[in-house]
Amino acid sequence: MTATKPRLLFATTNKGKLRELRELVGDAVEVVSLADLPPMPEPEEDADTLEGNALKKAREYAQATGLPALADDSGLFVDALGGRPGVYSARYAPGDDRARYEKLLAELAGVPDDQRTASFQCALALVKPGGEARVEVGRCDGRIGHAPGGTHGFGYDPVFILPDKGRTMAELTAEEKSAISHRGAAFRKMKPHLLGL
Repeated sequence: MTATKPRLLFATTNKGKLRELRELVGDAVEVVSLADLPPMPEPEEDADTLEGNALKKAREYAQATGLPALADDSGLFVDALGGRPGVYSARYAPGDDRARYEKLLAELAGVPDDQRTASFQCALALVKPGGEARVEVGRCDGRIGHAPGGTHGFGYDPVFILPDKGRTMAELTAEEKSAISHRGAAFRKMKPHLLGL
């Protein structure tokens, strides 16, 4: 008799994130997303830290589904703006990704390159149905450019420059991005815990 694979709910509807996680865990774990389950109320992301938001989402979904749940929250932290947009990155400006990064560029107008340092940060929370929780964080440092570049990625990727590569995050291939991104780093730290489900 073959053992059934453990199921893991990744609390996202983002196909890119889902693909990244499925590649990371391979065949060891069956990863399902919110799109694979009946609609559920979405937890309000009202914590003042990425870790708090990720934990809240993972806890609520683990409780609602009886499955181990993985949730992430990530943000862009710009030093010249005192860490903004931070936890409010997705809600920084009404509209789409472009509206958000255009607001950011406008706020940084006139700020010299050496003061445009920033980091992408990600918190990943895994909560088992019994309540046992684990949080891992990842970070990627860079700076904000003066104009968007590249067509890959999403969010603030077109304006986030990686100094050692001389390119924006949106100019990297999916493989290059995963190797250095904040989410990739958090995923790699979480991998042993996912494979141990």
